[in-house]
Amino acid sequence: MFEITTQMIQIFAIFIAFLALGFAAWLYTWVKSQPSSNARIAEIGEYIRKGANTFLKREYLVLARFTAVAAVLIFVLLPHPIWKGDITKNILMAVSYIFGTILSALAGKIGIQIATIANIKSAEAAQKGIKPSFMTGFRGGAVMGMAVVGTSLLGITLVLILVQDATSLLGFSFGASSLALFAKAGGGIFTKTADISADLVGKVELGIPEDDPRNPAVIADNVGDNVGDVAGMGADLFDSNVASMAAALVMATALGGIASKNVIMVFAYAAIGLLSSIIGVATARIGKNGDPNKALNSSTYVTTAVYAVLTALTTYLFGFEWRIWGATAVGLIVGTIIGITSDYFTNDNKPPVQEVAKASKSGPAFTILSGFSYGLLSCLPALIGIAISALLAFKICAPLGAVTGQEAEYGMFGISMAALGMLSIVGMIISNDAYGPIVDNARGLAEMGGFGEKVIAITDELDSAGNTVKAVTKGFSISAAGLTVISLLGAFMSEVNTAAQELGLVAAGESLIKNFDIMNPTVFFGLIVGVSIPAIFSAMLMLGVDKNAQRMVAEIHRQFDTIPGLKEGRGDAKPDYDKCIDIATTGAIKELIPAGVVAIISTIAVGLIGGAQAIGGFLTGNIASGLLLALLMSNAGGTWDNAKKYVEAGNCGGKGSVAHKAAVVGDTVGDPFKDTAGPSINTQITVVSLVSSLLAVIFLQFSIF
Repeated sequence: MFEITTQMIQIFAIFIAFLALGFAAWLYTWVKSQPSSNARIAEIGEYIRKGANTFLKREYLVLARFTAVAAVLIFVLLPHPIWKGDITKNILMAVSYIFGTILSALAGKIGIQIATIANIKSAEAAQKGIKPSFMTGFRGGAVMGMAVVGTSLLGITLVLILVQDATSLLGFSFGASSLALFAKAGGGIFTKTADISADLVGKVELGIPEDDPRNPAVIADNVGDNVGDVAGMGADLFDSNVASMAAALVMATALGGIASKNVIMVFAYAAIGLLSSIIGVATARIGKNGDPNKALNSSTYVTTAVYAVLTALTTYLFGFEWRIWGATAVGLIVGTIIGITSDYFTNDNKPPVQEVAKASKSGPAFTILSGFSYGLLSCLPALIGIAISALLAFKICAPLGAVTGQEAEYGMFGISMAALGMLSIVGMIISNDAYGPIVDNARGLAEMGGFGEKVIAITDELDSAGNTVKAVTKGFSISAAGLTVISLLGAFMSEVNTAAQELGLVAAGESLIKNFDIMNPTVFFGLIVGVSIPAIFSAMLMLGVDKNAQRMVAEIHRQFDTIPGLKEGRGDAKPDYDKCIDIATTGAIKELIPAGVVAIISTIAVGLIGGAQAIGGFLTGNIASGLLLALLMSNAGGTWDNAKKYVEAGNCGGKGSVAHKAAVVGDTVGDPFKDTAGPSINTQITVVSLVSSLLAVIFLQFSIF
């Protein structure tokens, strides 16, 4: 056995973070060095890059104002009102919050930077075959994966070293989560506004190809892939990773102090997860005529296996608790199983997608009914997986607190470590996720550049794998968020009990809250309100897409009706791409704030009405309904999307058939499901959990009941 200190493991974590950032820089250079010489592709790629950066700049300016207001409120009120406590702690909390928002914004910016280069390179590489195109798209996505997880590990480590207070990590995490919430919502509204509009007018009404350059919305659609599925997703998974580490460290500190072995384990396992992802990305390969789905999955399995072996070896060498390793392994295994079940319901080689495609031959109503039903069915294995992993992790770790009477605390710490285990390979998950929109853009560029059917078929195959892996990674990240917020519920209890002791409400060493009894009317009140919030949040986002898309459809019609020769494809007829980009941008900026603010304000209102007990019920209801809706919408959307691609590949009548038009309608319903509301819900759950923990003292001191 070897002795290891907190300082030593933090230095190791910083080293691994810089190693990941260095690897990201190498991958970026490699992607940028790939050949590209087509002038038409370069012109369209520049449109996409300019549109994405313009949107990101306008979005971040709006979010900077929100951040400034929130930072002032945090400084005044947290962790204690400035007129009651040490002002230094309030300054540190506000600075931690701002640091979290900056790094989360940086995650999005890095993603846009690489994705708008990799899409061009991947499109041109497809002329040489599937292997070079896949490697360019995947390594482009891996830049995002390495950079996001490297900065999150570095940020958490630096905050704890400098502040020496785990509660400040909640401020850092809230910064990451709040920015991710708005970035994911805004990007999701933008991308689906353009995607739905382009599909409905282009494919359904006019019968023109998906990425036909005559369509005024086609560039906005490609811009949307970047601002929604790359920038928004990067901020989202940065937030999930930070939240899982913050929750684990808050509970580890509460159990044994900032220098305890539990804290060392959190850093060790997180750093090993990033190292495993580096190895997984470095070993990713595909044959000359290989299957991109298989290549993406095999690199994920390599990462998982490496992580399991290295954490077991570390546990043995440093004498860590095997029970805690067991809880981490449970999270890792269940996360993999959830990914496999998501693949079953969204892969176009599997029965559910093919059945939805067959149902489309009878019209769009049957497309919607069958896809929605399979989406509902897909929730069961994931929710059972989350429930089993939480139960096993709790039961495995609870005996560690038997001597000190902290069984419940150690059980909740076990759940937080299961969440950490599930998110341990998040570097690989982000790499796979970012690959999706890169090859989606590459497919559009190949069509607009006139590369021919053979090249488009290659990019279609890559895009189909991207859709499947996006559904898998969304299922994985939603499930991980589920475990994370359960552990954040434990962090909330820790914060309440610590605050209760400081305020003299209970004696030192005693707990004010051990559990939440749903027969308590205050808890039940919070539960019912909490159940409703994810539904309201989702409705607001999808209505935002609906209103915005109607405006864009009208603009597309206007251009086709008023620009001579545009519909016929005359060489001198140019669509006004910028107008559609502007409609999507303006609408997304307008709609992104209200839904997030409603979620935050409702949390504060419940806390001020019912206190800490009501918040416990609120979080429980929010978690349960949020996970169900997020899984349903992500998987149903993936099923509809790949059913459309299955038909377009020549099945069930092929392009232009009744089944094709019905499948396109199904896809337009699925788009805001899977890319706007679904993936934003898990961020919403994280945000309200962190708001609850940060305001625990306020809710204890000021509540009506």
